[in-house]
Amino acid sequence: MNRLTFLVAIGLVLGLSQAQKYTTRFDTLDIDNILTNERILKNYIKCILDEGPCTEEGRQLRKHIPDALTTQCDKCTDAQKKFVRKGALHLIQKRPEDWQKITKKFDPEAKYGAGFQEFLKGQ
Repeated sequence: MNRLTFLVAIGLVLGLSQAQKYTTRFDTLDIDNILTNERILKNYIKCILDEGPCTEEGRQLRKHIPDALTTQCDKCTDAQKKFVRKGALHLIQKRPEDWQKITKKFDPEAKYGAGFQEFLKGQ
C-alpha cells in the first residue's frame, strides 16, 4: 500500500509540474521564418499590440506575455525560452520602436525590465 501511495504522489507531482508550463502546441513555430519575413513579423507585432487581427499563435503569445514578463518565462518550455529570447533580441536590435511599444503596453511602470533583461542573457 505504501508503494501505491508513493507512486500516486509522484504522479501528482509530475502532473502538476507539467500543468505549470505553457502548452507545447506551438513549440515548433519557425522563429527564423517569422523574423525574416517582414509581412509575418508586422502581423505578429500588430496582433501583440492589439492593432490588427491575430492568428491562434499570436493570440496565445499575446495572452502569455504579461506572465512571461513578470516571471522571466518561468512557465516556458525550453523551446519557448529560445523563441522568446531570439524574438525579443531581434526586436530590441532591429525594431527598437516596436520593442518600446510592446514594453510600454505590457510593462508601463517598467517594473519587470531588469529581470527580463537578465532572462534574455540566459542560454
